[in-house]
Amino acid sequence: MTEELVFYTNPMSRGRIARWMLEEIGQPYRTELLTFGETMKAPEYLSLNPMGKVPAIRHGNTVVTECAAICAYLADTFPEKGLAPRPEERAAYYRWMFFAAGPLESAVTMKALGFEIPTERLRMAGCGGFGDVINTLEIAVSRSTYIAGERFTAADVYVGSHIGWGLSFGSIEKRQAFIDYFGRISERPAGKRAKALDDEAGKTVQAA
Repeated sequence: MTEELVFYTNPMSRGRIARWMLEEIGQPYRTELLTFGETMKAPEYLSLNPMGKVPAIRHGNTVVTECAAICAYLADTFPEKGLAPRPEERAAYYRWMFFAAGPLESAVTMKALGFEIPTERLRMAGCGGFGDVINTLEIAVSRSTYIAGERFTAADVYVGSHIGWGLSFGSIEKRQAFIDYFGRISERPAGKRAKALDDEAGKTVQAA
């Protein structure tokens, strides 16, 4: 019997990344919509994720949090979908997925909060300077059709989501390399399904 797959999210969160990945693997899953500061901080959910943040998934008795980890876990758990890296793709796959989860996420968040790292203290920051991060990201998406080579993988779901949000909200410059890369991945049927599901869920949350 297949273990139940449960998705904990809020449509106005990074849970949209995990939703896209869930749609890519094509396995049945149940969605639990949580509210900020309320059900996310309730004891029941905190027992799964003490951070009280979304997204999270529960696969049978296994709990996975953090978007990059969810993407990697689902790709590895359902290898028949071809979203995990092949041996020759692993270096780029892990490099850029962790780059997006670390330096990119940190640099974009700090900039959005109006925090600028003093030049003399850049060595102390793991993400380095915002300009260096964006320049490096541009190189990453310009080297090949997809982030790990010539084949779409879970790393494209994760990195691509960051780029898509950045282009939409102005937190990432509209460089042609980013526009072209996101254009290549944004038309995937699973991504469109995920967006439609989250947009509909957003209406439910707002009406509640």
